[in-house]
Amino acid sequence: MSKIVTVLLHGCHVFRPCRAAFAIAAIRRRATLRAMFGLDPTIFWFVFLVTIFAGFVKGAVGFAMPMIMMSAFASVLRPEQALAALILPTLVTNVLQAGRQGIGAAWGSVKRYRWHIGMVALFILVSAPLVRVVPQGLMYLLLGVPITGFALWQLSGRPMKLDVRHERRFEIVTGIIGGLYGGMSGIWGPPLIVYLLSIGASKQDQMRVQGVVFLLGAVILTGAHLASGVLNPQTLPLSALLVLPGLSGMLAGLWVHDRLNVAQFRRWTLVLLALSGLNLVRRGLEILIADR
Repeated sequence: MSKIVTVLLHGCHVFRPCRAAFAIAAIRRRATLRAMFGLDPTIFWFVFLVTIFAGFVKGAVGFAMPMIMMSAFASVLRPEQALAALILPTLVTNVLQAGRQGIGAAWGSVKRYRWHIGMVALFILVSAPLVRVVPQGLMYLLLGVPITGFALWQLSGRPMKLDVRHERRFEIVTGIIGGLYGGMSGIWGPPLIVYLLSIGASKQDQMRVQGVVFLLGAVILTGAHLASGVLNPQTLPLSALLVLPGLSGMLAGLWVHDRLNVAQFRRWTLVLLALSGLNLVRRGLEILIADR
């Protein structure tokens, strides 16, 4: 018995330095993450995993990456830090999405949907100065309620197929709506998706057009926040690092996307569109209640 006790005591003495070394290493890792990104390791890995998931969703259906990241990041990061973190992953993944079939195909999409793209760009410039005039809560509700209604209507088995005679008119109108909301809120994707679903765009065309339009927006967003100071030497390293999990998730999502048939792709797009609309409604109600 005394020998067993002696062995155990000896083991404690042997492993005590190891435990101390592990503790020191953990402290150093935390210190490194705080020094580089200002984050606790738990928060860092949460942000990392959320980015993988957001990239996966974008690869599978083509949108919602910023919405997922911003909704999750806002619970653990400062608003400006959360916004900065998603900018570079969004930019790089949109480059991949827009150019997956080559530059020629991407340029073809620009020409095919030039009216929508042109209206979005024009009305972003028109509506940007109104951001302090129009109540934000009301704006989110006015976009979120019809988007949710459209998605739920389609999911109920009553698809809306647009008459080809009205296609150009609807393309222009959805571009104007997207631009107006884009300038005031940074959200211009849902009207485009409604338009593409309504005209029965092919799965490949829908993914590419979304990538082209979102890429143009991401370039503007990146430039604007380099100028505004949101992207700065303190926030840029985390945003750059998150490009890796964003791309990894997207590549996995693209693998799934390629195996979805048209009906499955459309259904999951509508589900995500409905969730996006509900998220806009939630944000609108939160702002209206907070302003009371």
